[in-house]
Amino acid sequence: MRHLMHRHLGKAVAGAAVALTGTAAMVAITLPSDAGATGGTDPRSRPAAAAPGRDQGPPPPGVVEKAPAEGQRGRGRDPLTDDELRRAQDLALPPTRRGAAADVTGRPGPERLTTDLAELTPAETGLADPPRRALVSFYDYKSDSYLTKTVNLTTSKVESTDTQHGVQPPPSRAEAVEAARLLIAAPLGSGLRQDYRDATGRDLTGPDPLSVTGFVYRGRAEGDAPGALGDCGEHRCIRLFTKVKNGRWIDTRRFVIDLSARTVARLG
Repeated sequence: MRHLMHRHLGKAVAGAAVALTGTAAMVAITLPSDAGATGGTDPRSRPAAAAPGRDQGPPPPGVVEKAPAEGQRGRGRDPLTDDELRRAQDLALPPTRRGAAADVTGRPGPERLTTDLAELTPAETGLADPPRRALVSFYDYKSDSYLTKTVNLTTSKVESTDTQHGVQPPPSRAEAVEAARLLIAAPLGSGLRQDYRDATGRDLTGPDPLSVTGFVYRGRAEGDAPGALGDCGEHRCIRLFTKVKNGRWIDTRRFVIDLSARTVARLG
């Protein structure tokens, strides 16, 4: 039996039908067939008449300007350039130290999360050419720790390192994909696999056909966390928004994937 309910999924979508099948729910999202089309009964939607005596043919194609060349080093508060991003990550994590940590798949080296332009100190805000710094963050699955390093791109030195436990920043795309891989392979993933087959007629054997976005689950900090879910918060645990690429949403939010322990549990 299918039960229908309505949810708001964004300003562009007035509502979505959620059909519960198995242990997951597929959401079919459709927009009005005439959305964005010209015409209709509103006079404002009608194309303006051409001026008398003018050619009414199609307008000339637009001109796209080339993006300016990106230098190796930005200035002031410019966003980090691609070269600065690479340098910051290499300086923050030299190859000789990568074996001491592990990423989300267990390979040597911590999981890269973000690399952002760091704030200036009060004494540097008035300088014509202040130093460029990057704040680089990682998650180490070997020690379940959140690492942040401040890298001075002007001097090519790591100025500070901070290690915290029990801090869970938003997951990276790679972590969300790995969580989907674990869910698909788990016995609790049977509902997801069935819903995908119902939607596409194909078997789901890996995360590639899905669009997934992860959000952190902090265990007892969010309420009752029975059994192994009590480790979440110290462990890296996430839940997923899941969608068939170019297709339906499948509701997998009740499942918690513990990326540290590589296990799957269900809320409620």
